[in-house]
Amino acid sequence: MRLQGKTAIVTGGGRGIGKATALKFAQEGANVVVADLNDAEINQVATEIETAGGKALAQAVNVTDREAVSNLISSAKEAFGRVDIVVNNAGITADAQLLKMEEEQWDRVIDVNLKGVFNVSQAAAAEMKEQEGGVILNASSVVGTYGNFGQTNYAATKWGVNGMTKTWAKELGRFNIRVNAVAPGFVLTPMTEKIPEKVLEMMKDKSVIKDLAYPDDIANAYLFLASDEARFITGEILAVDGGVVI
Repeated sequence: MRLQGKTAIVTGGGRGIGKATALKFAQEGANVVVADLNDAEINQVATEIETAGGKALAQAVNVTDREAVSNLISSAKEAFGRVDIVVNNAGITADAQLLKMEEEQWDRVIDVNLKGVFNVSQAAAAEMKEQEGGVILNASSVVGTYGNFGQTNYAATKWGVNGMTKTWAKELGRFNIRVNAVAPGFVLTPMTEKIPEKVLEMMKDKSVIKDLAYPDDIANAYLFLASDEARFITGEILAVDGGVVI
């Protein structure tokens, strides 16, 4: 198994891509800390992992709260002894065109998608430095490279995530800490469930393979980057988008 004996924290782990990643990491031998705001969802994911014979810890956390993030790292270390992998998957949207976007929409998305990633990574990196190794994986998006109509705030955060990923790779490499990001295209998750079928078909048409991604497609990318197979890859933004941006 590719992550045997490793401990991984997955934020936003209660649903969608985060849930798929948590389950896949557990299947590959990792001890998984499932972190999210919703107690019921993270408990369900942790139960699924344990029922399948894995080890999991459900931890409710708001990634914008630095004290809560510190407790998250401490709890992971107390439960499993170390922190080897962090997947910064927690994120939100609050879409509006520039001329209609309210300050609250801007602040909320920046707080979760940018500050949250900073908070978790900073706390995890301190532990990884002490143990002389680790992997930080960030959730980016094709929107963070090409922008998207009505997503000023979201695009800004994903451009920021890309910049932090490359900066941290340069800063932390000497401590044997790798930092990469995954940039999905259109993915069928709870976030897209309310999108009309007509719009989903349009999204499919933008992919050269005429399909949408499933959460497992993104989880597979995280698994590869978390594993020793990617030991010489750092500072990369891996697009998993079905050719949307070719």
